Formats: sequence, structure tokens, C-alpha cells
Amino acid sequence: MMWEEWLEEEWQKPYFKELSNFLHEEYAHKKIYPPKEKVFTAFKACSYEDIKVVILGQDPYHQTNQAHGLSFSVNKGIAIPPSLLNIYKELQDDLGLFIPNNGYLMPWAKQGVFLLNTVMSVQDSKPRSHANKGWEIFTDNVIKKINNKKEGIVFLLWGRDARSKANMIDNHHLVLEAAHPSPLSAYNGFFGCKHFSKANKFLKDNRHEEIDWQIPNI
Repeated sequence: MMWEEWLEEEWQKPYFKELSNFLHEEYAHKKIYPPKEKVFTAFKACSYEDIKVVILGQDPYHQTNQAHGLSFSVNKGIAIPPSLLNIYKELQDDLGLFIPNNGYLMPWAKQGVFLLNTVMSVQDSKPRSHANKGWEIFTDNVIKKINNKKEGIVFLLWGRDARSKANMIDNHHLVLEAAHPSPLSAYNGFFGCKHFSKANKFLKDNRHEEIDWQIPNI
């Protein structure tokens, strides 16, 4: 199943119409990220039936040209943000991968890694500025929809916001929780979590193709 039909239904709900009105005003009068046409990139890049792993972020990067609709990912040619650099360091420690020269995570999405932010838009230089406007209802419904899949999915929940979703996920899926990879908290339980090797072991044990976590150099 593609996402389109489900999204069309969700967009008709009263809460989302309110959110749409809010976003229309924000995009018209302020600098908002990601660009309007990139907000739903995660859904276009990874179809519902292809999802193997969900990585839940907080809200998009809030500086020019960074956010493009995939959690933790930045556009090509943009410096790797500190949180993503820490993810790469954990990958190096866990799987021996090299740290690439870019932060463009589309290769993960193409393999079935669904990169979702709990809040999907943000005002320039104002983190969490679009929190509590309706996005959380939407992304909770996305998680519930993914939870309905019969085959086991790996959910990587990093940080308090993401970990609060754990009780929405049934136990035939694998839920891996850790601190957020930001510089403020990575040393308090993100480094050493080995989530990437654990995710691949679960996929292999359930006869799914493992994720090639190595992001290539550009």
C-alpha cells in the first residue's frame, strides 16, 4: 500500500484542517522549514509496505537549507549537524562504518527506513515553534498505522519525545530506546546503544533484508 489514500483521509479530519490553516498562514508570512513541497518527503521516499525501521525525530532542523522532510537528514552540500554526527559515530563504533562527508539520509529511506519527525515543520531559528499545533496528533496516527503491520518493525526511539511513544507499539515489533543523539545527551545513553546491529539482527531473524547503514560519500 502506498501512503496516498491514508493521507487523503487524514487530511480531511478537523484537527488537520486546523493545522493546515495554521501552516498556510505561517508559510505565507514567516520563514518555515522544510519547504512546503518537502514536508511529506518521508512518505514519498518510503512506502507503507516497504517499512522495516522507524526512526523518530523531534522537529525539523531550523536553519536555512537543512531540513528536507526526513528526520535527522540534511540536504546535500549542508554541514552534518551535531546530532547526526553522533549517529555516525555510533554507527562507526557499532558496525565499523566510515563517517561519510554528507548528512543526506535518502539511501536509508530507499531501503525501508521511515524517517519521521513528531512535529513536521518549524519556524526559522525557533525550535519547537510548531509544537502543539496538531502535528503530534497526525504523527501519533502514523505510528498507530505502522503498528498495525503484521510483520515486525524496528522502532528506534531516541530522546524523551520519541520514547513517550513506546506504549503505542505492540510487542511483536522491536522497540529500542536510548537517549537523544544530541551533544547534550548522547553520552547519557545513546553512545554504546548498538541499535543498528540490534535492528539488523531482528530483521535477519525475521527473514527481512538487513539495512545497509553506510551512507556513501558524495
